[in-house]
Amino acid sequence: MLDGLDDIRWDALEHAYGPAGDVPARLRGLLDPAADARRRALSGLYGGICHQGTRFEASAPAVPFLLELLQDPATPDRAAIARLVADLAVGSHETWLPGGFPAASLRADAAGGAELLRAAPPPAEDDEDEDFEGESRLDYLDGLDDAQQRALAAYVELAAYDAVRAGLPVLRRLLADDDAAVRATAAYTLAWFPEDEPGAGTAALTGAAADPSRSVAATALVALGLLGTAVPAALHDPKPEIRWAAAIGLARVHGPDAGPDAAARLLEWAGSPGTVRSGVPFLGGDLAGYAALTLPGLGDAYTAAALDALLTRLGTVTGVQTLPVLATALRIVFPDGARPAGAPLGPAQRRLATVLAGAPAAWQLDGRRFGNVTGLLSAYGLPADPTELGALAG
Repeated sequence: MLDGLDDIRWDALEHAYGPAGDVPARLRGLLDPAADARRRALSGLYGGICHQGTRFEASAPAVPFLLELLQDPATPDRAAIARLVADLAVGSHETWLPGGFPAASLRADAAGGAELLRAAPPPAEDDEDEDFEGESRLDYLDGLDDAQQRALAAYVELAAYDAVRAGLPVLRRLLADDDAAVRATAAYTLAWFPEDEPGAGTAALTGAAADPSRSVAATALVALGLLGTAVPAALHDPKPEIRWAAAIGLARVHGPDAGPDAAARLLEWAGSPGTVRSGVPFLGGDLAGYAALTLPGLGDAYTAAALDALLTRLGTVTGVQTLPVLATALRIVFPDGARPAGAPLGPAQRRLATVLAGAPAAWQLDGRRFGNVTGLLSAYGLPADPTELGALAG
């Protein structure tokens, strides 16, 4: 197990905190008999090679070893390892919903990045050390123009993405794993690879859509939708999660032509208080939030009903569950972008401002004002304070 791990010059690779020499110990720590030690190892890997969704030079070389661990049924915590693999592929997946992963765009953005990375000096423990001789990696990066920095970052992301892509056969096999959490995470990961071997991923996910676990089946249906395949028959399944997933897939694939039944399902979910289905990886199981993100894709015929549903839910959410609801509502009531300074609010905009001003929980995360919420409001030219927002609404 983990043969070849020490053959890689990890110290010459960079992660979030400099040289990645701690990665081998972290990977081996995933096999530690003690659960606390395994949690520390996983946390350390997230902190180093997938820090808040950002991938680094050391991310891609770690992926084959994670895939090796996943293939061994004796490896503990395999669902958590599988989720790390998915996060290494696409980072913060919320960015790519509801449209799917733009693999072709990433490849275009990464052009020239490989050469820039090869030219970079090796990372040092402290690039800001005044006694450091020669050009540091920090100096090198600072010397790149904006386009070069974007290309280098995109290449690093692409390297991690392609390392996971090379393991897609492993992930397809995991759809038959004994552990439902592993199966669901494998289905979720397959959703982000539109360039997969024609038919291979779709065929595997179609089988998973009939999984006895409703979380696995729902995840597979959403994944199929993100890859361009809808399953209309599932819209009438007796299990609500399956109906939700089928509607998500239909809206993703057919947009305004998804049909009234799919629209009705999505509107119902988007306006519900909702409970998190932790077994569904998308948006952390926030099925109502995902439905909210999908509503604009139904087209103008459903705009009024979508806003009604979103404002109903906005009064019930808090923390991260506020974000997809508020972001979608803002997009609907400000179709032309941010409000010009001093401009009055229109009727729909006043409705949104009034509801949000009267929903204190929607502004909170763990008892504090949630910066992501205030940032969204500021981006649309709205006051980032409930009292001021309410006054603007009149």
